[in-house]
Amino acid sequence: MKLRQDAWSEEDDLLLAETVLRHVREGSTQLNAFEEVGDKLNRTSAACGFRWNAVVRHQYEKALQLAKKQRKQRQRILGKDQGGKKKLLYSPPVPTVDELEALTAASMTELGSIENDSMDILGESITSSLTEDVISSYQQALSEEERPIVQANSSISYSSANLDFDTVLSYLQNFKNSQIQVDILKSENERLKRELATIKSRNKELEEKLNKMENNSEIIQEDYETLMKIMNRARKIVLLEEEERPATKFKMDRNGNLEKVAE
Repeated sequence: MKLRQDAWSEEDDLLLAETVLRHVREGSTQLNAFEEVGDKLNRTSAACGFRWNAVVRHQYEKALQLAKKQRKQRQRILGKDQGGKKKLLYSPPVPTVDELEALTAASMTELGSIENDSMDILGESITSSLTEDVISSYQQALSEEERPIVQANSSISYSSANLDFDTVLSYLQNFKNSQIQVDILKSENERLKRELATIKSRNKELEEKLNKMENNSEIIQEDYETLMKIMNRARKIVLLEEEERPATKFKMDRNGNLEKVAE
């Protein structure tokens, strides 16, 4: 399979992710990170930003949230005066006077050679720079009447009339928004699942406590009934002993004192 010269490799994506996370974590801006990566990879900061938002960010969403949390902790430590300010970690190289003059002369030469139809050529070059995967997914979304005819013995050809830059850009923006909505729904679904698991666990604990309290209540009731039976039995025994005990007899002596008569 033929690869595009300007295609993003895994190493490029990794460099982009590490740079953005470092800038966010240390209080810089993502735009400053895009400028640094663009200078390292010889790309524009806009291209780096598009790659980050379209592809790379979804793979490092948790790491990005962690970097933001670390930035907040760093701001708390440094205080509002120092922590709240954005600190740019990367400064693009400043060209010298000779380089500026050479660049200006080259730009004037190029501007003089551009014809009236340069914008059409620019649009075609931008359109041709789209990856085959993006174009393929865009064509699948088109209706059957708008799909280009595929020859059996040739590769897929794309018509510039049906595939202009504005249409593709609009599709990519809609695709990006729909992907963001999907990610939001997935995140909300995961949050609801965690809440449901927490509620189920709490419900199980309460059920176990309720069963334990019911068992304890039954035991207390049984002990109470047993104790009452013992007390009633003891009361009956005392009454029986008093009924069976003979009456005590007394007699009076000569002095008028009462004496108990032995049985």
